[in-house]
Amino acid sequence: MNVMIVGGGLLGRRTAELLDQLGHDVVLIDENAENLALLSPDFQGVTSLGFPMDLNSLREAGIESCDAVVVATSDDNLNITVGQMAKNVFGIQKVASRISDPERESVFQGLGLLSVCPTNMAADKLVSVLTSPWQSRQVSFGASTVALEARPLEKKWAGRTTAQLEARPGDGLLGIVRADGRFLLRELGAELPLEEGDMAVYSRMID
Repeated sequence: MNVMIVGGGLLGRRTAELLDQLGHDVVLIDENAENLALLSPDFQGVTSLGFPMDLNSLREAGIESCDAVVVATSDDNLNITVGQMAKNVFGIQKVASRISDPERESVFQGLGLLSVCPTNMAADKLVSVLTSPWQSRQVSFGASTVALEARPLEKKWAGRTTAQLEARPGDGLLGIVRADGRFLLRELGAELPLEEGDMAVYSRMID
């Protein structure tokens, strides 16, 4: 997959490096040469110096040949604008944008942009560490490793089903842990009813 990462901060660089390690063709664009210089020496992708909101800079970086775009700057307004440009001007179907303000996530989704909110993700992790007896685990299957994480569900999910849960990109819902400790496996094609006190168990391939 050809992927463009817009924004060479910590998140952008890490995303670019991970995708590169997975064998994807990656180009990272940023207006600050110092950010690009901080990439790992093992990074095999392409870097491009340019302003993300400039159409010519995006073209020169190769956006027209990309299958996906990740917009990972620290500015939500910039991320919305560049995400829309990628979809509406260049016709990129898979566009994922970072969003810092959780209350604006619906704006991104309304524009057809996949959104990732580090604020929500960090908060979920901190709450899970403090309140959950189920800590994250890693399980290896041959050369592959899967991370398992249990996340407490808010009370608002009681009475709904697992079909309505919103997983983070790359996560798969494995099952539910009830308040009494019972684990319910989510079977293929079936959904589980949610109750107050439930924790959702997610899996993620990390290697």
